[in-house]
Amino acid sequence: MSAVMPFGDRLAASMAAHGPVCVGIDPHPGLLDAWGLERSPTGVLRFSQIVLEALGGCVGALKPQAAFFEEYGSGGVSALESLVSVCREVGTPCIVDAKRGDIGSTMSGYARAYLTDGSPLAGDAVTLSPYLGLGSLTPALEAALDSGRGAFVLALTSNPEGAALQHSVGSDGRSVAARIVDELSPWNTKCDATHMGSFGVVIGATVGTALDDLDIDLTTLAGPVLAPGVGAQGAGSEQVRAVFGASLPQVLASTSRAVLSAGPDADSLRSAYVRTVRDLGFDG
Repeated sequence: MSAVMPFGDRLAASMAAHGPVCVGIDPHPGLLDAWGLERSPTGVLRFSQIVLEALGGCVGALKPQAAFFEEYGSGGVSALESLVSVCREVGTPCIVDAKRGDIGSTMSGYARAYLTDGSPLAGDAVTLSPYLGLGSLTPALEAALDSGRGAFVLALTSNPEGAALQHSVGSDGRSVAARIVDELSPWNTKCDATHMGSFGVVIGATVGTALDDLDIDLTTLAGPVLAPGVGAQGAGSEQVRAVFGASLPQVLASTSRAVLSAGPDADSLRSAYVRTVRDLGFDG
């Protein structure tokens, strides 16, 4: 196991210092146009540099969406690698939003790419898809444990189509989402963590009463909860508190457009982040 401070503790420290809000780095075509940047590898690289210059070292976490870089081929991936490197330099937790999930040697390959020392794509954590069974993610979870990194596993997403699978109940009376939380929880007992485990779940901030309806107690997870849907997607302070209740201290709220729409001016980006933290009531 790595001797570095586990991801969960690094994330907890960053959330305490800067607010429990994660900013997505999503250079989608509309934002590139609005910022006067090319739809090209050069454009996504410059986009990332602007966000990092404005927010690096002063936000809870940053979350580059891999798809918006991969669409430009090797140049885009190179920009993502540069972003990951700079996050490491400034000490801001970097969650690579890649949503990888596969079996056997292929999953091991993803684990080496996103969760092992020496890989240019390895940030502090990665998002994973468990819908080939959580056990299929074992190579990635083991790699994260060994390197002091973390993982966020999809559990209850905010898209309407997700409910058909995630809410479905098996013969044991537990929903798919509940089983994901149940099966992931033991991984946090393996972390030498002081504040929070390194293995978390993705729960949309707009899922309403789903946690109660499906009898999911996130406090038993003992790990972080990445909660997309804050800001432009509709979730505010009241909704976040209603959804997460007692597990609120574990929640890393994720926003993108609410902050990025203020760019490319650095001061405006920083102000938008502070405003988002305060609007959620996370300013102490």
